[in-house]
Amino acid sequence: MIRAGAVLAFLIFGASASADSPQMYSTEALEFAALSPAAAALPQLPPVPLPHARGQGLETEVLFGRRKRRKGAVCGDIDIKGDEAGDIAGTLPGCGAKDAVRVREISGVRLSQSSLMTCSTARALKTWINREVETAFGRRNKVVSLRVAAHYACRTRNNRPGAKISEHGRGKAIDISGFTLESGETITVLEGWKQRKTRRKLKKIWKAACGPFGTVLGPEADRYHRDHFHLDTARHRGGSYCR
Repeated sequence: MIRAGAVLAFLIFGASASADSPQMYSTEALEFAALSPAAAALPQLPPVPLPHARGQGLETEVLFGRRKRRKGAVCGDIDIKGDEAGDIAGTLPGCGAKDAVRVREISGVRLSQSSLMTCSTARALKTWINREVETAFGRRNKVVSLRVAAHYACRTRNNRPGAKISEHGRGKAIDISGFTLESGETITVLEGWKQRKTRRKLKKIWKAACGPFGTVLGPEADRYHRDHFHLDTARHRGGSYCR
């Protein structure tokens, strides 16, 4: 029995085997050892683990997902989807935008129309959406689309002759007139402001824009903004101007 065990050890471990170094076992040796009565006397070594194929596949999956998300991203942010528009020349003195982008979607929330703006404006819009807008009407009925009333336009403020150039004319402003929910319902600023329940939520949305944006105007600002929120990234000495 001892001699058989020695033969088995020689076949399995090899003549130069040592207890401190890992060994590779041949299929023939393992089969012989399993059939022999001396097999019970040999040390039971754990099987050599195979490479974790699933781990490699998961890594590839993650990398592919990242590439897919980057596709169509602008402003160096994978959550801002659109197209680069380059420098926009104005038709009036003071108009125009440098390195502008046409934004279609931010953080999964679509814009009702592709909107031309600067990257700083797009980033402010993202902060506002993530902070308050998306879940303003409930976590189970999220906002999926913003109704855009206006974006880039080379014009004066409120289209008044002789007035200063609007921030819309610099790609720094966007007007939002409504919010479409997962249920398909659209809450407009014009009608929603008249009803107590929706007005309370719209006011929270309006207030949350103060900070990310330098100017925030709503229905209580003046007659020009009774049906939308005007948001722009102009900065003021006293901080954000919100009315």
